[in-house]
Amino acid sequence: MFKARILLPHSREDIKKEINKIGASKPGSRIMLAKGQFIWIKLYDVSLKGAIFVKQEMLSKGGEAVVAHGVGDLSLPKSDILLMGTLKQFRSLIVKLKMQPFGLKQAAVEMEELLDQYNSHHWMDSSKERFLHVGNRSFKLGERTLLMGILNVTPDSFSDGGKFNHLDKALEQAHDMVQEGIDILDVGGESTRPNSQAVSEQEELERVIPVLERVLKELDVPVSVDTYKAAVAEEALKMGAHMLNDVWGLKEDPDMASVAARYQVPVCIMHNRKVHQYQDLVKDIIFDLKESVKLALEAGVKQENIVLDPGIGFAKNLEENLETMYHLDELVALGYPVLLGTSRKSMIGKVLDLPVEERLEGTAATITLGITRGVDIVRVHDIQYMKRVVAMTDAMVRRPGEK
Repeated sequence: MFKARILLPHSREDIKKEINKIGASKPGSRIMLAKGQFIWIKLYDVSLKGAIFVKQEMLSKGGEAVVAHGVGDLSLPKSDILLMGTLKQFRSLIVKLKMQPFGLKQAAVEMEELLDQYNSHHWMDSSKERFLHVGNRSFKLGERTLLMGILNVTPDSFSDGGKFNHLDKALEQAHDMVQEGIDILDVGGESTRPNSQAVSEQEELERVIPVLERVLKELDVPVSVDTYKAAVAEEALKMGAHMLNDVWGLKEDPDMASVAARYQVPVCIMHNRKVHQYQDLVKDIIFDLKESVKLALEAGVKQENIVLDPGIGFAKNLEENLETMYHLDELVALGYPVLLGTSRKSMIGKVLDLPVEERLEGTAATITLGITRGVDIVRVHDIQYMKRVVAMTDAMVRRPGEK
């Protein structure tokens, strides 16, 4: 008896699997894959003539294009454009736009770059293996979510301030986290909670260096240093630290990017702003991060050493944090590994009306959503519990047995 079902593929890989189940030839599968992958791209501030041309071309290829109402009666000087179509239609459009005026050649180049980045992500094409090299470890991205353990050697961090700012306590906590199964240890010597007081380079070094010295000697785990100061970063890297985590996205200290480049270590670039004001939240986050990536690349940081962080809890109110979480996959689509740090944060406290010490389930929910959206690393306090959450979510979402 005839049967039918609606398919809702979550990735390029899902489309490929369904095509292969039909029994199509390999050449046919490649052709149909490009036709089966449906994509949305938004272009901003396109000139009137350019908008008219792009819309006509996309429609002629069987795709769709949405422009402002004023484009039709020529009453607007420019318009944003929402393009909808298959990968094949976009590739064909790009070829045509590269030969056009009105700034469309640059638009074509940017769209081509976006599509390449999107399809290079490990969930989009399992044939392209990607690794994150941290210290002596090479983590294959996409196989499982990596666990970064938080070690705050500060007196005033929002969650555990004062608990581990003595050397013996910090070392005990580091050993416990390694025992519980972290992949990377993140050591920070300055609180970045809202309204926290900045500390001098010297004070931060006095907090971090003694802990680093012992941790690097005693533990076989890659170590990240949570700092936005180039001088602190350089001292830590000289000692043998393996990664940097900058909450200001390389924008606070102009030397930070060059330090990361000189030592060729991974650097996590977090979204943050001094002025908490947005015109279009997700767009602004994406383009702020692209500015940071440009700083990194221009300084000589290798693409494979760049990790992005949406900056949950930084320069964002509750609704903005929730919206950022909802749109995490747009950050993932940039093609870089994404780190998510939501552990015990105020977003969870405000939604659930709970104090810091009772935000375990809320943290678990944010991590689960993050993994389903495609993040690669989660930065957490409660290692034992979150390792279970990660393992269960990975089993449902990543499904390595099918690859």
